[in-house]
Amino acid sequence: QVQLVESGGGSVQAGGSLRLSCATSGYTYRMYCMGWFRQAPGKEREGLAAIDSNGATSYADSVKGRFTVSQDNAKNTLYLQMNSLKPEDTAMYYCAAGPWGACVSGSWVKVMPYWGKGTLVTISS
Repeated sequence: QVQLVESGGGSVQAGGSLRLSCATSGYTYRMYCMGWFRQAPGKEREGLAAIDSNGATSYADSVKGRFTVSQDNAKNTLYLQMNSLKPEDTAMYYCAAGPWGACVSGSWVKVMPYWGKGTLVTISS
C-alpha cells in the first residue's frame, strides 16, 4: 500500500521560507516520478515541481528560482524548499508519486496515481 504523508506547512510572513517534507512508503518501483502540487481555494490544482529517480527536476514557471525539489532516498523522503514566499503561494500543498515516464514526458502534472493528504501553507503580507 502506497502512503505519502506531507509535513512542514505553516504560517509565515511574505519573504520567508518553509521546507515541506513528504514521507513515502510502499512505493517499491526503482524508477519513479515524484511531484509537488498545490491548490488554493477556488483555483485549479497546480503542478509545481517534479523529480525522478535519476534526480532530474522540472519546475513550473511560477516557482522557478524560488522553490527547490529534492529527495533523500535513504529516508524515502521528498522535500520542497520554498524561499521568497508570497501571499499568492498560500494553498494546500500535496506530494504525489507516479511512474518514471510521467517525469520524462512532462505529463506528471496530470497523471500521478498516488497522493498525500496535503499540508497547509499560509503566507501573510
